Amino acid sequence: MWLAAGAAVLTTALTAVSFWLSFEALHDLATAHRLQGERAWAWPATVDAFIAIGEVLILRASLMHRVDWWAIALTSVGSVGSIALNVAGVGVSHDPLDYVTAAVPPVAALLAFGVLMRQVHEFLVSRQQVVTAPPMPVSAPVPAVQEFLESDEPEPVEETVPEPEATEEPEPVTEPEQPPGELTQRERIDLIVRGLYDSLGNRRPGTRHIRQALSDADLPNSDGTCREARKRVEMAEPHLRDLLDAIAA
Repeated sequence: MWLAAGAAVLTTALTAVSFWLSFEALHDLATAHRLQGERAWAWPATVDAFIAIGEVLILRASLMHRVDWWAIALTSVGSVGSIALNVAGVGVSHDPLDYVTAAVPPVAALLAFGVLMRQVHEFLVSRQQVVTAPPMPVSAPVPAVQEFLESDEPEPVEETVPEPEATEEPEPVTEPEQPPGELTQRERIDLIVRGLYDSLGNRRPGTRHIRQALSDADLPNSDGTCREARKRVEMAEPHLRDLLDAIAA
């Protein structure tokens, strides 16, 4: 904690000194080119301010988990312009160290400000993680509470289960509607079809035989009725399926 705070203080101091040196060099350049008074002091801000604005926008984009190319371009233009103008302020010199001396403040200002924004980013991210961390242990007991509440609910549900058993008795009600001893139409059809097996000499009657017999008895004699009747008879007596067809005989 103390190391991080110390690094932040030193980075801030380095950023301030670097910007001040770069600012002074640009002020001298402005003074040498017909800008006096307040204008000479304001002119450097038109260059170095781009670096600060771009770095802050880059930090904002980083916290939003996206890339701001406009902020990167703004920082690059401001940095290149500041370095170029600081070096140009030296004029013509035969000593290369003059150019190096002029370029160091703007380069140091760019790097120091970038490091400072990095530290601010890490601090804000750590604060965000601390804020979002507490809900995790709070959500842990919720499933246990839900299981406890749900474990008490099956008892009233079991009371409603026997109710469908009392409603499953509409089918037997239809049987008393027909007079005892009187056959239904289906039973009459099945009896006629069953008699055909015997009258054809233990042969399976075809649809033609069944239709004719039902027609003679004034009963429904469609192909579907004939096939369904034969199917019911053979389901009641499965051995009838093994007989030869009357048509084949």
